[in-house]
Amino acid sequence: MNGASSGGGGGGAGGDGPLVYQRWKGNNVFVLQGRFIFGPDARSLYVTMFLIIAPAAIFCVFVAKELMNNFSYGLGLPVMIAAVVFTAYDLSLLLLTSGRDPGIIPRNAHPPEPEGLDGNAEVGSNQTPPMRLPRVKDVVVNGITVKTKYCDTCMLYRPPRCSHCSICNNCVERFDHHCPWVGQCIGLRNYRFFYMFVFSTTLLCLYVFGFCWVYIVKIRNSEQVTIWKAMAKTPASIALLVYTFIAVWFVGGLSVFHLYLMSTNQTTYENFRYRYDQRANPYNRGVVENIKEIFFSAIPASKNNFRARVPVPQEQGLRPRPTNGFMSPNMGRAVGDIEMGRKPVAWDEPRMAAEIGDLGAGLGNLLEDKDSRFRNASPDLSRDALAIGGLDDQGSSVMNPGRTSWGVEAGR
Repeated sequence: MNGASSGGGGGGAGGDGPLVYQRWKGNNVFVLQGRFIFGPDARSLYVTMFLIIAPAAIFCVFVAKELMNNFSYGLGLPVMIAAVVFTAYDLSLLLLTSGRDPGIIPRNAHPPEPEGLDGNAEVGSNQTPPMRLPRVKDVVVNGITVKTKYCDTCMLYRPPRCSHCSICNNCVERFDHHCPWVGQCIGLRNYRFFYMFVFSTTLLCLYVFGFCWVYIVKIRNSEQVTIWKAMAKTPASIALLVYTFIAVWFVGGLSVFHLYLMSTNQTTYENFRYRYDQRANPYNRGVVENIKEIFFSAIPASKNNFRARVPVPQEQGLRPRPTNGFMSPNMGRAVGDIEMGRKPVAWDEPRMAAEIGDLGAGLGNLLEDKDSRFRNASPDLSRDALAIGGLDDQGSSVMNPGRTSWGVEAGR
């Protein structure tokens, strides 16, 4: 169920409020009441699972079973058991990669304040125009200055190595790429499982490929025929040989490529965009330390509790706190979601609507105060006030140019 569109409780506090995944602003899909989080293209998992399960089932039925029934030494049973266990292990890694938080950074409800700003400072009418937040900030990492960018969608400065995924619509820590085969972003919290999945898929392809050849050779030896005639007797083995030969180039090449990235402590995004061969990599600590960082370091806890209750102020839509005269890099002009390519909208549109409502209420209350003063002054003035209020002596309606219907409605 999608977190952005799923039903939930009202805006009550405590146990009556909706859960975080039910009000999620990203494009993710949630399963089992927020226990698993997938990308918007999670349906591609069915294709990936089919591409793994189908050849494994064919191998067990037409190759491993025949090895178990037609040949001695009990070769077929261990081969079949190993194939089933290996396939289940591969699928579990696929779900661990796809169904967990990849390292999503929670969004801010308002733009951040610049560092060093006094929170108690008031912005008067005679003060200079509001300052804009810088688009880029410099951060020192291992003695090397790296730039962090401001995200208009999440209203935060992205930490180093963080990027905004335009498919999931989230900022992800140590963003590597968005993988359509697993239907999820690959980031800080699932990169380890992603590589283990790719590498185990490579080993599974090699396993099936190798034992298909074993079966063909045993047919040739038992029937004393050529290798070509032996292959003709097992078309399933031929299909699996072709399939695994093609697949191993894909997943095997991906395994080698990511092994290189891990040994140099790069992400796919950094490798294609920044090219550390032209400048120093501040994250490279040597091959051994880089590998240990991926496989032997503790995976940080998720920064999102998808099954928690939405805080009451957010659910009730309270107005955001003032920003002390500082503005987002794009505040004050029509901006679009740069990362998502959405239609531009005015940054100040909600604020302008609220201010117009307050202005109308103030004008309505002011005019009502004036009417009450005139009624208490004298009978003649009360008669005049009655005319001003909208009725003449004959009871007919009179238009009051100083009090429009908009002002009356807003003042109720």
